[in-house]
Amino acid sequence: MPRLVVVPAEGDPSFVDALRWAWDAGDAVLPLDPRLPPAAARSVLDAARVDEPVEAGDALVVATSGTGGAPKAAVLTHDAVAASATATSARLDVDPGVDRWLACIPLAHVGGLGVVTRALLTGTALSVLPRPEPAAVVEVAQQGPTLVSLVPTALDRLDPSWFKAVVLGGAADPAPRPANVVRTYGMTETGGGVVYDGVPLDGVEVRVVDGEVQLRGPVLLRAYRDGTDPTGAGGWLATGDSGAIGDDGRLVVAGRLADVVVTGGEKVWPDDLEGVLATHPGVREVAVVGRPDSEWGAVVVAVVVPADPADPPSLESLRAWTKRSHPAYAAPRALELVEALPRTALGKVRRASLR
Repeated sequence: MPRLVVVPAEGDPSFVDALRWAWDAGDAVLPLDPRLPPAAARSVLDAARVDEPVEAGDALVVATSGTGGAPKAAVLTHDAVAASATATSARLDVDPGVDRWLACIPLAHVGGLGVVTRALLTGTALSVLPRPEPAAVVEVAQQGPTLVSLVPTALDRLDPSWFKAVVLGGAADPAPRPANVVRTYGMTETGGGVVYDGVPLDGVEVRVVDGEVQLRGPVLLRAYRDGTDPTGAGGWLATGDSGAIGDDGRLVVAGRLADVVVTGGEKVWPDDLEGVLATHPGVREVAVVGRPDSEWGAVVVAVVVPADPADPPSLESLRAWTKRSHPAYAAPRALELVEALPRTALGKVRRASLR
């Protein structure tokens, strides 16, 4: 009976070897982030039900990264992993005889893990680093890697011109990027990014129902390890994200429905407002959250890491900056200064810890 094998997701070739051996034996793999403290690791192991067998055809069990709450464990089959690898490689015009992937973000998450699996399944060369340290990436890039998957915080420290294509996922990214940077949209349940620059991969369908993005296709998870299937009628996965299909047919994602701030009856989307506030010269990093308020229902709060702690921006300057491009109701009504924002391993802000 196929087993679930727990493999420490170290950023080195030993992980790739362990994945191969498990798959060759007919087992599935749970990549476990070695950086997790004991309690968090136990939560992942509990969600993954490591003592229970898997079904034939299961390839991976991946913990959802999330920005709050207990993790879930998504089961991805070999067919789903192969469909993702094939569609991604076709979209990026990968030539296995010429190209090379670089895996340098956490392999316990689908963004980094997907680099490994698509390289293995398409016969494309692969280099693995434990983290995207600029000096190490430069050294490896000079040996030929042409494709890399990154999150915005990592890309900000690297030169994208080193690569044929940079697949960018994880957190929302309002920064201007060169043409070889491909913004992706997806999640653990979809095996990683399935919409590239607003266009779904081959075989993936996208629709918006009552303002919520829904996805369907062969890349979706089989189920969670507790046996629940998050897909609804017709095999559509409701993502919990708000979005719209533009006139050009491309998907535009506004943000998590649970994160929207309704203030005075008006909706303010944190991702959008963060993109505006991040351009303020006094702001290094910013997160936007809503706090309950008896008068407005909720107020918009800007949590800011100042560019210069000795001279932080004022609430008045942030409000004026916002109102240059947005209605007054979107301007923050409170400011909190912090040394750092709480983030997941993929760079997503943990909003639940800021509310």
